[in-house]
Amino acid sequence: MIDALAVPITAADGHRFELLARVPAQPRAHLLWLPALGVAARHYLPLADALAAHGVAVYLHEWRGNGSSSLRPSRTQDWGYRELLTLDLPASLAQLAAGAPTQGVIGGHSLGGQLACCFAGQHPGVFQRLWLVASGTPYWRTFPAPRGWTLPLIYRFLPWLARRQGVLPGRRLGFGGTEARGLITDWAKVGLNNRYAGAGIGEDLEAGLRGVRARATAVVMEQDWLAPATSMHGLLAKMPQTTATLSGVSPAALGVRADHFAWMTAPQAVAALLFHSLE
Repeated sequence: MIDALAVPITAADGHRFELLARVPAQPRAHLLWLPALGVAARHYLPLADALAAHGVAVYLHEWRGNGSSSLRPSRTQDWGYRELLTLDLPASLAQLAAGAPTQGVIGGHSLGGQLACCFAGQHPGVFQRLWLVASGTPYWRTFPAPRGWTLPLIYRFLPWLARRQGVLPGRRLGFGGTEARGLITDWAKVGLNNRYAGAGIGEDLEAGLRGVRARATAVVMEQDWLAPATSMHGLLAKMPQTTATLSGVSPAALGVRADHFAWMTAPQAVAALLFHSLE
């Protein structure tokens, strides 16, 4: 039996959202899953169902500004990594702690994988495992040429556009959703200088990453130019105390294109890889 839950969460600043959960009887691990930029939590329900069938309790976090979030970015509503890491994620983590997990896992897709690593660094000892799918540092030097050479221009243009418009119009650009300008600024700075930080965050996120002690399971898609294997290697290199395994997934294994987003529609092969890492 698997319970399907939508747990109401309120962050310390009053932001409200729902934590979508799939909880099997007697789970062997509890996973806090973080979405990609601009992707609502509900789009990971197929992954949650597949993992729950293997006995993993899955909690799908909702990013501020997406899906069930009570906020939307605008000229008067802005946020960045500080709000995501120090307000919203602790509120979701408190819900998992209430369930007394036997094994703590945090993971995510794309930006979600990056911030999962940062959050694990802020909370040493809480998570024993990291699950990273189609993720990696955005640092431009970790991307193959010639595509990587264009990234510094993009990392300067997008924050400028977001400041000018009040938000990043990602839907029109084909990158993310409608995104807060502070979030895009924090993300782009990592892409330029390879250092995780955020406006208003007093902690040294890079030092936290170096202190992460966990077993990391990294999954890359063979046709994913947004998060190539080199980018994933760059992210894992920031956590020298982790024990990491990296697997590539082909279109044949998925049954769909092995790109940045298509795997979400047929996540069974990914779920199997993640589950077997528990053994």
